[in-house]
Amino acid sequence: MSDSISTLPRGSVPCSKRPKALVVGWDTVLVLAIDTSTPAVTAGVVALDGGLVETRGERVTVDPRAHGELITPHALAAAEAAGVTLKDLDAIVAGVGPGPFTGLRAGMATAAALGHALGIPVYPVCSLDALAADVAPGDHAFLVLTDARRREVYWAAYDAAGRRTDGPHVQRPADLETDVKVAAGDGALLYADALGVRPIEPRFPSPAGLVKVARSALLGKEPPAPLTPLYLRRPDAAEPAAPKRVTVP
Repeated sequence: MSDSISTLPRGSVPCSKRPKALVVGWDTVLVLAIDTSTPAVTAGVVALDGGLVETRGERVTVDPRAHGELITPHALAAAEAAGVTLKDLDAIVAGVGPGPFTGLRAGMATAAALGHALGIPVYPVCSLDALAADVAPGDHAFLVLTDARRREVYWAAYDAAGRRTDGPHVQRPADLETDVKVAAGDGALLYADALGVRPIEPRFPSPAGLVKVARSALLGKEPPAPLTPLYLRRPDAAEPAAPKRVTVP
């Protein structure tokens, strides 16, 4: 069975629920952003006005056991805080991981169901990229690491401009040899000593960060890619991967 949330061919939708197109000339695009790839249950309504990204309402709860229970109420509460209803939304952006199976599926299934019910497009984005989008501008390359459980991390490397240069991967911290000295994400806090990195904000993906990653596709009225989760988990019986070395670009 495919890991894709939808079994429809790429770019197709049920005839009765065809997403409305992103119309040229909209002053503001209202986007619901959802992520359950980390222990944080995150939902927010974000306004995309040209290149500007503004969070109008958000709800975040850090509880790795509550993704399925909280993600829909959080989406509704975020819309209420923004002074809108779900019917006012123009698009949905969903973090697709990498992340643990159960939590990740909860958010993605919710995004797919809402997109289908509302007739709006759902844009998948890498959750590590969303974290990177919120890293403060600087002159240094950095890593983004999130907790993969089993004493492993999901990680990707980025240059100073926030462009991904490696990853995403899943690996034991001891096997990740790096010259990069700073890292964002909750995995950076958990394994700072093992990796020899200085943790920086943010810890979890934000609604604004998710929308920043999808901004070009949203503004370009591009059709969304398939909503497919990034699990990355190696089979338990697989041979250990060779140590991975990450160098500063």
